[in-house]
Amino acid sequence: MKKDKIILCVDDERDILEILSYNLGNEGYKVYTADNGKDALTIADRVMPEVILLDIMMPGFDGYEVCKALRQNSKLKNASVVFLTAKSEEVDEVLGLELGADDYLTKPFSPRVITAKVRAIFRQKERLNKFRGADKEIIKIGEVEIDRLSYTVKVAEVEIKLLPKEFDLLYFLMKRPGIVFSRKDLLYNVWGEDAYQIERTVDVHVTKIRKKLNNYARHIQTVQGVGYKFVQLID
Repeated sequence: MKKDKIILCVDDERDILEILSYNLGNEGYKVYTADNGKDALTIADRVMPEVILLDIMMPGFDGYEVCKALRQNSKLKNASVVFLTAKSEEVDEVLGLELGADDYLTKPFSPRVITAKVRAIFRQKERLNKFRGADKEIIKIGEVEIDRLSYTVKVAEVEIKLLPKEFDLLYFLMKRPGIVFSRKDLLYNVWGEDAYQIERTVDVHVTKIRKKLNNYARHIQTVQGVGYKFVQLID
């Protein structure tokens, strides 16, 4: 039996939930809805959605707080979170990405754009799952070790926690040490060919990875005007 692809839609506007449920349901997805943050967390923990479409401006428990709580739930660490919001300023987008969101779309939005985005997310997940199954080696460069099969990263033998896109970005760079990739290259290869993210998304994720690498952040070097590369440190 084919496994259902589960989506949780969270918004305090019922008409938006109805539009999302109707269009995504027609695409064959199993759709759950919640009109507040508290119910969203309860439902997410129960049904374990692969994709969560999350409104930001909700009364009480807003989308930022929900996203933060989702990322603290080990059962949902691989769920893709897409913010839906009327706020379009870059500072809001950066804040959402820093809290662990994978993407950010502004209202009003076209149902066609939403369904295309969701299809792209699932295609990318399927591609990465196949990649994980075929690629079982552990990569170690200096004191940084990444294991694609167990989805773990260790720095100086101590495991660190990365969010899914942080892990995928680090793995992509470590798999190709010394090679410089532009932000567009990284968006295409890590987020997928249908990604709607801006190049600033890559910068935010690199900053978060460097912070978690701590003393070994210098492994990821910025090539001014070009992009990023992962290098062996020479003391």
